[in-house]
Amino acid sequence: MYRITDPERSRAFYQALGMESRRDFDIVRDEAVEATNYFFGFPGQDEELELTYNHDGRAYELGTAYGHIAIGVDDLDETLARLKKQGIAPEREPYRVRDGGSRLAFVRDPDQYRVELIEHR
Repeated sequence: MYRITDPERSRAFYQALGMESRRDFDIVRDEAVEATNYFFGFPGQDEELELTYNHDGRAYELGTAYGHIAIGVDDLDETLARLKKQGIAPEREPYRVRDGGSRLAFVRDPDQYRVELIEHR
């Protein structure tokens, strides 16, 4: 789980990555909506990413403990071309961290969280 600042922008970003919006629900305290949790996952997989939007308008810093999440893709070039049409660009051109390793690239979500796209080998 991590916190977001604009649910609709985040929804569009994660759906552009191929995730489906599975459900969302409000957290109510003292008859007021305090936060909303949004759950996303890839079709056919059980794993989920939970995004939380706190309705009090507070801002967040990424912190130094967060690294990134990684998503496997079949065709990195096709994925990046599809994302580019939606205004999502990689931080830099695809690369390999070692000889013979998988190609990868990083994109950032609307709250600047890093997402690694790594090509299946």
